Amino acid sequence: MLKTFNRLLATALIPCITLAGVPLTAQASIISSEQAMVTPAGDASRERVAAFLARDDVRTELQAQGVSADDAIARVQAMSDAEVAQLADRVDQAPAGAGVVGVLFSIFLILLVTDILGLTKVFPFTRAVR
Repeated sequence: MLKTFNRLLATALIPCITLAGVPLTAQASIISSEQAMVTPAGDASRERVAAFLARDDVRTELQAQGVSADDAIARVQAMSDAEVAQLADRVDQAPAGAGVVGVLFSIFLILLVTDILGLTKVFPFTRAVR
């Protein structure tokens, strides 16, 4: 059995070692800062941010901070594509209530592990290792 394993390993390693010596090509060129900063944000990102700013809860929070929602939308329309893309990413990454779900899931996992280890008895469907 060991002899079969060695043959199988050698059969797999021969092409790997042979192909490791094949040179890989890469192409590089210099780009300007403007080209590096441009992202294809387009109108979709602007509409997404404008829709976020048009929500009632966001409008009330903006008014509580002393900012008119219409002024905020006008400022978004005046932003560059790169700035709008960054703002749209922030809006997508921070949905309301996402932190609560993560905290509850973490607490569930901690309690589950301590139940399995026998340190607590919270869930009736677990059996302690001890």
